[in-house]
Amino acid sequence: MINFSIDKLKHTDSNNFFLMAGPCAIEGEDIALRIAEKIVILTDKLNIPYVFKGSYRKANRSKGSSFTGIGDEKALKILEKIGKTFDVPTVTDIHESNEAAMAATYVDVLQIPAFLCRQTDLLIAAAETGKVVNVKKGQFLSAGSMKFAVDKIIDSGNNRVVLTDRGNTFGYQDLIVDYRGLPEMQSFGVPVVMDCTHSLQQPNQSSGVTGGKPELIATIAKAAIAVGADGLFIETHPDPANAKSDGANMLNLALLEELLVKLIRVRQAIL
Repeated sequence: MINFSIDKLKHTDSNNFFLMAGPCAIEGEDIALRIAEKIVILTDKLNIPYVFKGSYRKANRSKGSSFTGIGDEKALKILEKIGKTFDVPTVTDIHESNEAAMAATYVDVLQIPAFLCRQTDLLIAAAETGKVVNVKKGQFLSAGSMKFAVDKIIDSGNNRVVLTDRGNTFGYQDLIVDYRGLPEMQSFGVPVVMDCTHSLQQPNQSSGVTGGKPELIATIAKAAIAVGADGLFIETHPDPANAKSDGANMLNLALLEELLVKLIRVRQAIL
């Protein structure tokens, strides 16, 4: 793993990949805490460095009636509580420059959504908080072009950068993963993560609700570890069918342990 620092990150000497995982959106305190507790127990057992993921607000929805959140401050306070309760770092995405400083008071990592990864003002605002900045590669961009996003953050005085691949647009309603992009982005000197759930989305459905292929999450994850990904991003929920956001491509939480055990074996095989 490329060396980098995230406050409160445990098991960094285990030589395992690190994991960003949690629900797509913060739906409420009880379910968020239950998901976090389950994953913390698993990652402690398996010595996997873990960052809890949850979006405090979903700004990119196909339909105006889709769930966007329970309220910014309420959701951010839940993320803060998870970080303090379980002593783990947390990550959430931001959408506009004025959100960076606000979100940074509650979480350890600021995430830039794929569709906003070229927004200079947003990248600079995130960088200026001093927090780790995880930039998702746009589905419409090459891996090589992400060097410019890295440069914008580093030139702003922050070298705590992570890049996350989430697949490339393939036609109007599908994505594919080009694994050549992972080592190419690692050549920029930053950790590279594979988003194993969003890369299986099937966007632009006529229903206005994004589809997905969650049965292939293990395939995407195993291949990513095999080519040397530093980390994995997995959205997970105890009841994906009834999740309020992105249920079509999330991993059922009950399947996470079996998957992580297999991934550790793949990691050990390539070292």
